[in-house]
Amino acid sequence: MADIEAARTAFQRYDKDGDGLVTAAEYKKVMAELGDPYVTESVAQAVINAKDANDDGVLSFEEFWAAINH
Repeated sequence: MADIEAARTAFQRYDKDGDGLVTAAEYKKVMAELGDPYVTESVAQAVINAKDANDDGVLSFEEFWAAINH
């Protein structure tokens, strides 16, 4: 089981605009910052879609938390 506070910190790094949702563009940007400039927006969207429980195309903290605790 992951630590929820560490998970919140990690999620906030991806949630660049602070709206509580991670978009493909935000995910792509963070991956580039972490040293992987080859993640395209379509790849980022596919990663999000794999964990997007309500199919809205973005990742909420609840979906992020569920993904790391599966």
